[in-house]
Formats: sequence, structure tokens, C-alpha cells
Amino acid sequence: MAAGTTVSRLTGFVRAALLSYALGASLHSDIFAFGNTVPNALYILLAGGIFNAVLVPQLVRALRHDPDRGDAYTNRVITVAGLFLVVATALLVLAAPLIVDVATTGYDGAVRDSAIAFTRLCMPQVFFYGMYVLVGQILNARGSFGPMMWAPIANNVISVAVLIVYIGVFGQAEGNEVFGAYTSGQELLLGLGATLGIAVQLLVLVPYLRRSGFHYRPRFDLRGSGLGHTLRLGLWTVLFVVVNQIAYVVVQKLATSGTSSSTDGTGVTVYSFSFLVVMVPHSIVTVSLATAMMTTISAQADAHDRPAMARTLSSTLRAALAIIVPFVALLPVIAPDLARVLFAHGAAADVGVDAYTPTLSLFGLGILFFTIHYLVLRGFYALEQNRLVFFVQCGVAAVNIAVGIALVGATSAKNTAPALVVSYAAAYAVGATVSYLLLRHRLRGLYTRRLLSFGGRLIIATGLATALTFPIAQVLDGLSEDPSTLVAAVRLVCVGAVDVLFFLIFARLLRITEVSAVLATLTRRART
Repeated sequence: MAAGTTVSRLTGFVRAALLSYALGASLHSDIFAFGNTVPNALYILLAGGIFNAVLVPQLVRALRHDPDRGDAYTNRVITVAGLFLVVATALLVLAAPLIVDVATTGYDGAVRDSAIAFTRLCMPQVFFYGMYVLVGQILNARGSFGPMMWAPIANNVISVAVLIVYIGVFGQAEGNEVFGAYTSGQELLLGLGATLGIAVQLLVLVPYLRRSGFHYRPRFDLRGSGLGHTLRLGLWTVLFVVVNQIAYVVVQKLATSGTSSSTDGTGVTVYSFSFLVVMVPHSIVTVSLATAMMTTISAQADAHDRPAMARTLSSTLRAALAIIVPFVALLPVIAPDLARVLFAHGAAADVGVDAYTPTLSLFGLGILFFTIHYLVLRGFYALEQNRLVFFVQCGVAAVNIAVGIALVGATSAKNTAPALVVSYAAAYAVGATVSYLLLRHRLRGLYTRRLLSFGGRLIIATGLATALTFPIAQVLDGLSEDPSTLVAAVRLVCVGAVDVLFFLIFARLLRITEVSAVLATLTRRART
């Protein structure tokens, strides 16, 4: 799983770098970024919470208890979900103008027209995202974790190919084009290419579904099937997602205001590409650990073994933090070189480093809190306490919205993206704290004393490693005034390697066994 996610993220970086090269980091880029990200947000709003969090425990229970190993239940789920997604996608395509008007600020004239065109062309992704996640979760419930992690590579490869063709046909954005709309030909190539990538991402999983022993047959006999129980659980998850998406709409409106109001503003592109970078350790480590953990704790919850759940959750938390915390500390040190290597090319050559560095530097702390919150919520889902999750998320969304509005209103357009990162971090700091305390109460303990002991040693090891790495980074920075990508890449690799070496030494001295354990786990899974 981790290997698949790693390769997926690497190809995702190639895609992001090409987008930055072709479209820049200003309004021109934000228009496409908005149209291409809205379908994913709407899929999550309509079905993502149910597919990801509710269906896995239900599929595991059906697999364990049903005489046919859950085949009939799974067939009904696919049938109902597929029909729902087809209807929802068609309605959303028609609603594209309304969606653009609600979720953007300052988009009018040709800019609005391009945003609507991209939204319509990309909206079929809602269906393909939904079916991809559903099929992937069925595979996960049957113990096949790898394919879902590898499939996004196909999407990235197609996206890269489309962007290469785009650059060959239209070239990079130049002059006022960086702050303007698109031609119909540009819209068709980018929009349809993005949707094709998501479709292929789904199709890649189909052979693995057959190989797992499952063969789909449409089932419409829903009475007594157990789907009513699933949907009742899903009600609170849907409300959870609605709250999240309200926050998403507000963040989108605030982000689009940055680039639509000023030529040096930051917004959707800088925020989303920076998020892509900082999500790497979360995606490789946390998601891989959580995906495997979810099946385990669902079975433990089904057996009413709460002490075992607490042990599994605590162990997974420590394993994830052992990688996330050192990355968070290193990120501000390497942010300028990271921005230059990935994003300071082509249409973004003159603004890439200055635009991305503050946002990248700040985002790490937000991902730290998000990781804790994300893992703890898996415990509530396994216990089927989805209503409680909804109320926790109301607090997260409220903080994100309130802090975001306050900070963006008080700062310049150039600092729009960094301001939104601070609001994200504040929101998930609240979420992580509240959700952890509530789950600890539900499980009558989460081995908090052991977690605090581990956290103290981890902070010491991380602090010492970063303190020793920072002056080395400064020396390397002073050796060359060459702003080239190659020099930045060499410096990035050297600083990263030095920091990792220092951290591993201090982790060993302080007996942080979780570091070696998680590395061994990820290495083992990469080979399978």
C-alpha cells in the first residue's frame, strides 16, 4: 500500500509541476483548479462519507456473518450506489453555473464562463470517484489493500500526458494570459483529460475485484437487506460531510478572492498544491496504517473488545506520529527549495518561490493535528458512533470558517493562502483535542501515559535533529547564489538526508521503537 501511495504521490508531483509550468500560480491556474476540484468535493458531500467510513464496517460484518460472505449485500450496495451517482452527476452538470456563483468570489465575464465550462467537463468525475472508492473499499474489506493505492497512478499518467499535449499545442501562459480565462479548445483538452484520468483510475480496479472472488450481479431486492441500517448510520456521516463542505465552500470563496482581486494574490492553486505536498507523509504512512487498522478495529468492535481497540488505535497513532512530527519540523527549513523544485517553472517561474514558501512552511502543523483527528475518528466509525463525530466536526468547521474569515479579511491578497492554512491548523487542533478526549472516555483509556512518554521523546529527537540540520541548510544556501532547479534539488536532498540521519540517531538513543517499527511495516507492505 505504502509503495503504491508513494509512486502515486511522485507522479502527482509531476502533474502538479506541469500544471504550474503551463498555467502559473495566479487566476488563470485557479480557474482550472476550481473546476477540477469541485467534483471531488461534491462527491464527498453526496456519498464520500458513507462509502469511506460507514461501508467498511458493514462490509466486514457481512463478510464474517453472511452465508454467502457478503456477496448479496455487496451487489445491492453497488447497484444502489451506481444509480444514485448517475442521477446526481447529471443534475450537477446542469447546476454548474449555480455552483460557480456560490463557491467563488470575483469571477465574472470570461473568467466565469471558463470556470463553468471546466466545472461541467469535470463533473462526470463525481460518478467515477464514487465507484472507484466503493470498489476500492470492497477490495479492502476482502483483504486486498494494494490496488486502491496503485490505481491513482494511472490517473496521474494520463493527466501528465494530457498536460504535455496541452503545452505542445498551446504553450505556457504568458503575460496577461496568466490572469485571464481560457479558449474553448483549452477548456476541452484540460477538462476532458482530467475526467478521463479518473475514469481509468476506476477501470484499473475491476480486474482485481474479479480476482478477489467477487462477481457483480445487479440486485434490486432491498427489503431486509441491511441497507436501511447502513443508511441510518450514514445519515450522521452525511451531516458530517455537509458541515465539512460548508467550510470547503467558504474556504474556496476566500481563496478565489486572493487571485481575483490582485495580480500578486495567492489562492486555490497555491493552497491546493501546498496541501498536496504536505499530505505526502499522511498519505504514505497514515492512510496506509489507517486502512489496515480500520478492518482490525471494526472486527474488534464487533467482538466488543474495547481494550483491544484501544491498543490498536494507540499503536497506530504512535506509528503515524513517528513519521509526521519530524516532517513537520523539517518543512520550514526546506520549503524554499521545495517550492523552487516543484513549482517555480514556466508560467510560475517568477512567482513560484515567494508564492509557495509561506504556505508550505505553515501547512505542516495543520497536517499534524489532522492526522491525530483522522485516526481517532476511525475509532468512532468502528463503534458506529457517527452522531458524535458530526458534533465534533461542527466545531472543526466553525473554527475553520471563523478564523479564515477573520485572517483573510485582516491580511493582503498575497497572504490569502497562508491565512487559510492557519485557520486549517487551528480548526484541526480543536478537532484533534476534542475527538481524542471523547474516544478515550468511550474506550476507558487510550494508553495516554504511554503516548505522552512517546511524544516527549519524539519531540526531543525531532528538535535536536532540526536544530542541527538548520545551520547546515544555511551554510549550503550560502555556498551558491544560483537559483536553478538543479542546485535547489541537490540542496533539498542533502538537507533532507542529514535531517533523517540525525533523527534516526536520536530516535535510537531515546529508544523510540515506533520509528523502526513503522519503517519495517511500510517496507514489508511495499514488497507485497
